[in-house]
Amino acid sequence: MRKKVLSVLLAAAVCAQLVGCGGTSNGTSDSAGGDDSAAVEADTQAEEGGSDEAPAADSGSGDELVDGKFAETKHITVEVYDRGNDGGTDPTNNMYTKYIQDGMLADYNVEVEFKAVPRWTEVDELNNLLAASDAPDICVTYDYATIQTYANMGGVYDLADLVESNKDITPNLWNWLGETNMLWDKDPYTGTLWAIEGKRATTNRINTFIRKDWLDKLELKEPTTKAEFEEVMKAFRDNADTLLGADADKMVPYSISFDVGWRAATLIESFIDPAISDREFYVNGFDDRKLTENGTKEAVKLLNQWYNDGLLWKDFALYESGDTTEDDMMKAGYVGAFTHNWDYPFRNGDDSINANLKRIVGEDAKFIAIDPFEDSKGGHTKYVTSTAGDRKIFFPVTNDEPLASLLYLEWISDPEHIQYLQLGDEGVTHEVLEDGSYSVIAATGDPIMNSGFNIDYTITCNGLNLKNPALTDLSISHSYAGIEPEIVAQANKIAQTDAIQEKHVNVGAIESEEGMGTALGEKRDIMYDQCVGCSVDEFEANWEKYLADYLSSGGEAIQKERDEKWVKLYGDTDTVPEN
Repeated sequence: MRKKVLSVLLAAAVCAQLVGCGGTSNGTSDSAGGDDSAAVEADTQAEEGGSDEAPAADSGSGDELVDGKFAETKHITVEVYDRGNDGGTDPTNNMYTKYIQDGMLADYNVEVEFKAVPRWTEVDELNNLLAASDAPDICVTYDYATIQTYANMGGVYDLADLVESNKDITPNLWNWLGETNMLWDKDPYTGTLWAIEGKRATTNRINTFIRKDWLDKLELKEPTTKAEFEEVMKAFRDNADTLLGADADKMVPYSISFDVGWRAATLIESFIDPAISDREFYVNGFDDRKLTENGTKEAVKLLNQWYNDGLLWKDFALYESGDTTEDDMMKAGYVGAFTHNWDYPFRNGDDSINANLKRIVGEDAKFIAIDPFEDSKGGHTKYVTSTAGDRKIFFPVTNDEPLASLLYLEWISDPEHIQYLQLGDEGVTHEVLEDGSYSVIAATGDPIMNSGFNIDYTITCNGLNLKNPALTDLSISHSYAGIEPEIVAQANKIAQTDAIQEKHVNVGAIESEEGMGTALGEKRDIMYDQCVGCSVDEFEANWEKYLADYLSSGGEAIQKERDEKWVKLYGDTDTVPEN
């Protein structure tokens, strides 16, 4: 009965939220709502004296275990991303899911069922599942605002007691995440803990890549400044016939997507003062695409100039998440440069961008990482995430097996299990080199990993993390099937050059942020797209118009509350105090 009652309450709340925010982020998902029969049941229980409040989390106890196992078989469901990648396997049923299922059953007598959630619409899907009280027992999202929204409705377990009282039976989890990640989201005032932060084994974030063979063909050097980069892009544009022949009209000197704030991150960050105070960065930092940081406008203005000079992909704003059009252009050899995740052209084995270029264009065709966007101090500032800037793991209140779910996190945090999930079987998905490091082999069939290093299963670990740290460093360069180790090493080095790790600011819940992630995210993307793609003469007016709308729609309220909460906890200092 509790689940049915909660379903009605959450469905009504999320429906109101979606209506107020203008719908879901991609405009395709239906608003969730309860049906009449469930509402009648809720009313009946209320009349009978039942409570419609969500119960507090059961902290669980090691006493429920007999010789380390549950006496009776438990059953839990676990979210896994469905990336819809070509040639991939069923994310809920493959050799890796079986490895986890067999291990959990043998070690803890827990049956594990995987539930797929589309990666590119994960927030919408989670909203629907949570509202229907049909979410997996273990949920994963990059969007903490979604968790906070449902926590405020009573739909999320408070994990504080659960994780603290079971430290003795979760050593791998605590050893890997530590207090930093385990308690990252613990409210400094109430002590509530709605989520555990997965850990990034590497904090690398964004790189800019360029066609090395095009540079060589035009006898150009790798650009190291914005001005040099612009000149190289103009050279690509002006030599399209030489570089592409009959396909010259398909030339794209520099490519970004509709998600300008992510895809032009290093350019944007180069315009931010490297000495910006912690307070200013935090107050303007609700949007991780840095829309309201000082300096962002000038970066977008430069992109606008490049767009009007024919240096950017003219259709960048037309294709949203999950669309393969841009990747297909890169693979076909039409793109000269792009900015993306630090290792993007090396991912996906035989279907990687560089592997396709080699097959389609020629042996020498490849993207390499460059570092062309200097900051005001002459460095190359890049904001990398903290080790906790990863997936947020939470249990909806409909989870009837919190201890079994916690032990699942313990099991997948075991170094032995992480290593197997990341490497697979020797001779099938990897080989061992003479120095003991591991080299990835392109897999086919069931051994294919749908995500890099199987991060969709190692949800507490993002990035290669072998049992031997020294071998991890040696293996990173060999971790991309068919990719020369030296260009991976170069990308790894550039991603860490002049990197600034964002400081953790935890001033408690920011009420004005509740439910605003999707709505403001949509406005941000529209603003970026319209300001990059307009004429030069329209830029200033467009920037002011869209910024005013963003701020009046909730952005300014968030900035104000963040500053007030900062002062309440830290006082007038502009620096996060050392612990």
